[in-house]
Amino acid sequence: MVHDLLPPAAPLAHVLKFIRVLEAGGGADDIRPFLSSSFVLTEAPHLLAPEGSVRGLAEVLAGADQSHEVVKDQRFTIQRTTCEGGRVVVEADWSATVLMDLRYWDRGETIRARTSSVFEVLDGVIATQDSYDCYFR
Repeated sequence: MVHDLLPPAAPLAHVLKFIRVLEAGGGADDIRPFLSSSFVLTEAPHLLAPEGSVRGLAEVLAGADQSHEVVKDQRFTIQRTTCEGGRVVVEADWSATVLMDLRYWDRGETIRARTSSVFEVLDGVIATQDSYDCYFR
């Protein structure tokens, strides 16, 4: 497999670059090169999605393009990372300015969350992401 030929830091570097593209407001065209065609994002239940969610590549890309309508000035402050083979775990503090009224936040407020995500990098692209987000009210 191709990812077996990559240096050990390559999956971590790939995921961190992906996060920086998201932070910079990257849309679908910007994040697509990081993701596998079979990419799956699984979100554990949280304040904004009480039932959690499972989304495929098309839904994730559409969401990336729509995120500009919901938040701006995203920031990911990485607290800790772990990488074993192609599995990368990132713990971060996330914040953004809300551009519309949401259930717990009004337009203009800062939304904050502590996040942990487990990424699986295969063949040089992210195949899966499992996210565990704890939003502060």
